[in-house]
Amino acid sequence: MKARFALALLASAVPAAAGAQGAPKQGSVGLEGSVAGICILGPPSRTSVPLGTLIDVSGPRTGRLAAIPAQQINLPGSWCNFAGTTIRVSAIALVASDATPVQAGFARAVNFTSTVANWANPNAAVTTAASAAGAAPTAQGTGGTLTQPKLADLTLTLSNFAVPSDALLVSSGYAGIVTITLAPAVAP
Repeated sequence: MKARFALALLASAVPAAAGAQGAPKQGSVGLEGSVAGICILGPPSRTSVPLGTLIDVSGPRTGRLAAIPAQQINLPGSWCNFAGTTIRVSAIALVASDATPVQAGFARAVNFTSTVANWANPNAAVTTAASAAGAAPTAQGTGGTLTQPKLADLTLTLSNFAVPSDALLVSSGYAGIVTITLAPAVAP
């Protein structure tokens, strides 16, 4: 009997040990992280736009603004990784570096339109409206707002170059600037 009893005890101990080893054990570890909202403007295809001589130097329009074709600058690989973004464009008219007051019939400012396309509808656009004396040369415009993150090749077009009252331009160097801002539509 002893042998039989011991055998029975051994048989019942084996399944209990096997069951304890085979039962899965689980634990959880939480992971956390974050991604900051980022907007990146791609590198401009041109960092300056040399327009050359701004006036016609012969013919009936001598001294007045020459026809300047539209200028395009590409900003490839521009992106924002969050929704609710827009493009703002700020432009400063081309203004003569010589600040001498101008006589009637002359101007020291060339206005133009800046349009940034391929982000949201409508495009961001602005037209400067400097006076003949060069006063109030800055203008700003904002485009539509996106509802999702976006990656795009942007195009800045400079066009519609004009002088107030089609006046004669004073002799000087002229400089203007366009600034593009890709950012949340509403400041955080």
